[in-house]
Amino acid sequence: MAINLQKGQRVDLTKSNPGLSKILVGLGWDPVQSGGGGGFFGSLFGGGSAPNIDCDASVIMLGANDKLQNNKDVIYFANLRSNDGSVQHTGDNLTGDGDGDDEQIIVDLSKVPSRIQKLVFVVNIYDCVKRKQHFGMIQNAFIRVVNPGNNQELIHYNLSDNYGGLTCLVAGEIYRHGNEWKFAAVGTGTTAGSLSEIVRSYS
Repeated sequence: MAINLQKGQRVDLTKSNPGLSKILVGLGWDPVQSGGGGGFFGSLFGGGSAPNIDCDASVIMLGANDKLQNNKDVIYFANLRSNDGSVQHTGDNLTGDGDGDDEQIIVDLSKVPSRIQKLVFVVNIYDCVKRKQHFGMIQNAFIRVVNPGNNQELIHYNLSDNYGGLTCLVAGEIYRHGNEWKFAAVGTGTTAGSLSEIVRSYS
């Protein structure tokens, strides 16, 4: 059974799962259905349709003192793989439609270089300023950690706060604790207008 976390909780990842070296991190969200009545006539006149919001999941690989050491340590839709091969983004999802994970990131913990202390998983809305979009327009956001060896879900965290007006979510973190790795449910929203603005906050 997966451990369901609340905001701010931390849990051992590798200590409680001996032999775990590779994980799949899934992030998901759904567009909020707009009002205006459902049914055939609602959809005919645009009611009930969801806005097309392009959310992007990224990983920021941080060194000592939670600082970004190299821009190539940011894994996102335009840089799908870390130089060392430890982090692999499976690709961009433009709408958030459909069930399950919207974007997935595979992390080989055994390959993460020793200089990296923390992996921060963030979701931001692409072109949010121009499109006037924010996270109050999506719902059911979550981050989960899966053991790809047996497809077992280890950790699940629903981001249930009100993120209206916010344009970036720090969903969760995986960080070193001695020789082990831990997961923290963060769930913090910010008004960063782009991924580069988020990244600058760690430099």
